[in-house]
Amino acid sequence: MKNGTYEAYVAREVGEGQYAGNVEERKVADLPAGDVLIRVRYSSLNYKDALSARGNRGVTRRYPHTPGIDAAGIVEQSVVDDFAPGDAVVVSGDGFGTNRPGGFGQYVRVPEKWVMKLTPGQTLRESMILGTAGFTAGLCIHEMIPTVKPEDGDILVTGATGGVGCAAVGILAKLGYSVVAVSSKDDAAKLLEPLGAKEIMSREEFVKGAGRALLQMSWAGVVDTVGGDILATAIKSTYPRGVVTCCGNAASPDLPLTVYPFILRGVKLAGIAAQHYDPSTRQLILDKLAHEWRLDQLEAIYTEIPLVELDAKITQMIEGRHTGRTVVRLDG
Repeated sequence: MKNGTYEAYVAREVGEGQYAGNVEERKVADLPAGDVLIRVRYSSLNYKDALSARGNRGVTRRYPHTPGIDAAGIVEQSVVDDFAPGDAVVVSGDGFGTNRPGGFGQYVRVPEKWVMKLTPGQTLRESMILGTAGFTAGLCIHEMIPTVKPEDGDILVTGATGGVGCAAVGILAKLGYSVVAVSSKDDAAKLLEPLGAKEIMSREEFVKGAGRALLQMSWAGVVDTVGGDILATAIKSTYPRGVVTCCGNAASPDLPLTVYPFILRGVKLAGIAAQHYDPSTRQLILDKLAHEWRLDQLEAIYTEIPLVELDAKITQMIEGRHTGRTVVRLDG
């Protein structure tokens, strides 16, 4: 902190319905009130961050704004007993980075309930390679594995080259599941085969002939990250009493299907909203991601960039050209 200022990526409305982001100098004193002041070392880029940076009012209501729904750093000031200066922590919460300044700034001040101590054995950088995307993938798997076992059949992962998707592929393969991935990226195999995907399907191949109310049963479980016709096709082709988890709507928020998969096959659809899980479940998932579910290929799924390169990565994500995880380094 120099003279009470810090650098942050700030999205502003630059014309009617047009938004752009740049790195600006901000004042720590202008941060909203909170229990814990944190010097952010790393953040990560998520699809929600890209939407916020480009003016999606369903994500962020007020501009100018600093996105970043993830942050990892060191406590500088605290007014609560659970956190002390020098503690390594991670931050996420309902509103963090969407309607309150987020992790794309070198400092954040947040409520105590949004702060968690870094899991022993994990570095700040590693926590952001996973971030909310890895946590969401972990929640999907947490919802699925009590019912769906590796011997029950293939698991489908859609949007598999995205942050949630590639983490889900890697964790499921490590747990002994047979994973089939769906991706629209031409170079998907380069990322997904080393993570353990046994087969990769294009989006066009996956939805071909999918207009019927029920389809041939193919999946014991599903991790869907995109919604729309992809999710509908997955549900219609899931085995009886299979579990389908959904956590995204990049393809569409609409779900074009009948109730037949649910009332004739007993398929379970589980929505995943990372911000609504209780602290004990959050800590359980974070611990598993750091140890039991730790990806052996963790270093291979991410790119690290400085804050000044963030806007270009956001454009790639909005245009559908982004793969894997992007970790944002806040130290310059």
